[in-house]
Amino acid sequence: MKNVDLKIEGNKLIIAVDLGQEYGPSSSGKSITIASTEGNIAIPGCEEFKIGLNIYKPRPKSS
Repeated sequence: MKNVDLKIEGNKLIIAVDLGQEYGPSSSGKSITIASTEGNIAIPGCEEFKIGLNIYKPRPKSS
């Protein structure tokens, strides 16, 4: 995982992401990756549930 913290509190999944971090361009080059589970994964401590998360922002257009 990149920049994703998953935590279970009772029956709630808490997802923490630092929106100030960047991991460079996506594979298509159209966006900047902020956070990713890098595919579908089991939620730690609650393996019967899966999560797939990608957070990105559009790449600035060059002039």
